[in-house]
Amino acid sequence: MRQEGRSIMPIIYLSPSTQEWNMYVTGSGSEEYNMNLLADALVPYLLSNGIQYKRNQPDMTAGSSVRDANTGYYDLYLALHSNASPEGRYGENRGIIAFYYPGSTQGQRAAELIVEELRDIYPLPNQVTTRSTTTLGEVRLPNAPAVLVEIGYHDNYADAVWLEGHWDAIAQQLARALTRFFGLHFIYPMDPVTGTVSLSYGTLNLRSYPSSTGTVIASIPNGASVTVYGEWQGWYVVHYRNYVGYAAAAYIDT
Repeated sequence: MRQEGRSIMPIIYLSPSTQEWNMYVTGSGSEEYNMNLLADALVPYLLSNGIQYKRNQPDMTAGSSVRDANTGYYDLYLALHSNASPEGRYGENRGIIAFYYPGSTQGQRAAELIVEELRDIYPLPNQVTTRSTTTLGEVRLPNAPAVLVEIGYHDNYADAVWLEGHWDAIAQQLARALTRFFGLHFIYPMDPVTGTVSLSYGTLNLRSYPSSTGTVIASIPNGASVTVYGEWQGWYVVHYRNYVGYAAAAYIDT
């Protein structure tokens, strides 16, 4: 599990594909459109697990996404894509590939965890693999450890149909991989609720770990409003101002 001594919650750069010209064989839309559906499904899992994120925009490119990420600090750069077979082999391939940059220990570890989790739901688990590469800019150029995951082949009808029917399941497995990577407890999403801190005295500690020994990130005053995104054994995952962490649920009225 996550080290209790860490002072802040993790943050990732989320980069769904910006390739609006790559169309799904089913006619559902482009790779950009569908990978943004996956990113939309992933966001509630990030929030419920205390993983902060910044997300690119559809009018950006892979290059501008990397440049944007490199202006800040992120614990992981995660690019979401679906694959396509080369000319002459249209529709022939299936599978999932998680790419990482050779020599990036953390990038490789994140890729391996993603593959482990996606194997549990993909119909051809032996075709879910990792691969190192120096050619993909989204794993070569970010300052942060990076993974580009090609989830299925959108020119293969079976893969495209599987993708379109499993956005939430894929998002959940990606989130499980991320929580393992960061050493967090996996928490299912809940509808966000507004809570009010209720204390007889003092302040409520917002911590980096769901334990009284977790590092204090911030102190929340009595009567303060917070947003609750998840719950783990008597601890809420709380957003308070610009802070994210765990707070004792007993002192928050919802």
